[in-house]
Amino acid sequence: MKKELLMASALVSTLGVASVAQAVTATMAGSMKVGAEFESADDLATDSNQVHDQSNFNISLSETTDGGTTISTSFEIVDEGTVDADDDNAIKLTFTDGSALELLNAGNAASTHVAAVPGAGGEQGVGGTSTQNAPGDLDFGAASTALGVEWHSAADFLADGLKMSASFSTDNGLAKAAIARTENSWGVGATYVTSAGDTALTISGGVSDSETATNATQASSDKNGFHVGVVAVTGDLTIGAGYGDGDTFVDTNEANTEIDGSVMKAGIKYVTGDLTMALGVSAGEGKEGAFGTPGTTDDSVDSTSASVTYAVASGVSAVIGYTTVDAQNAGVSSTDDGSSWYIGASMSF
Repeated sequence: MKKELLMASALVSTLGVASVAQAVTATMAGSMKVGAEFESADDLATDSNQVHDQSNFNISLSETTDGGTTISTSFEIVDEGTVDADDDNAIKLTFTDGSALELLNAGNAASTHVAAVPGAGGEQGVGGTSTQNAPGDLDFGAASTALGVEWHSAADFLADGLKMSASFSTDNGLAKAAIARTENSWGVGATYVTSAGDTALTISGGVSDSETATNATQASSDKNGFHVGVVAVTGDLTIGAGYGDGDTFVDTNEANTEIDGSVMKAGIKYVTGDLTMALGVSAGEGKEGAFGTPGTTDDSVDSTSASVTYAVASGVSAVIGYTTVDAQNAGVSSTDDGSSWYIGASMSF
């Protein structure tokens, strides 16, 4: 009987220790967006409208060891008509000197340092049936695989106001297939924060490269690129601009397409009381072609977006947004041309 009591005590003690070990600090955040969008595509006979119902729920987990190292990760559930669990979540180790290391699903360091160019709020856009492939994001040339790591420096690395990151990812172990995919990648990025009088300046940039794998024709240029940007904040006014250039690909079965492209983005945002007014422009160009052949077909997409957001209450906002798009597919006006309105509200916590 004494042995049974000792075993029971040991089991309870073990379970108690296990319970404590699992009690990491958890924080929650999320949002709900509901609004109506009205689209008018120039090359389509009829206008369209739809209701956007989007929810987002994020859980962040964190704990600090006795040695001062913080271990953290997070996951996100996004509902945009269908539930999508975001599983691209790295394990992040933050050390006592302020540097950090992300393990698995770490991403590309070039993307970490993309300029936060102001842009319009709302969910408006023109959704045509064109196959134009002009890029829209500054870091369109950055790539990574799930088996990767990313290092982040502490603040004021080498110089006051400077932070840097570097990343590497490698083969995910899958056999090469007809569908193009990233086999390995590397990236480097940096952000420098300084001031000029009453203006806070943030200068950022990144460069990346990768290898594209298929079991047939290889791309003439693997996915790669660079981007630079600057954002200036003076009081309630924010102005920013960025430029990206590089190569990417579209991985459709047996019809892979490579794109040599560039994109420019600029925007301005002004906050006055409960109102936020924003204006953004984007111009992307791309030459697309079959794998193994440098692109010769010209695609482009130019867009201008504006919005007014009103803070109704704490965590509650109403927004009206407008976007106009001029797109070319192989040098010909595409079904992505047109304009779009959006009116909606969001609640966040």
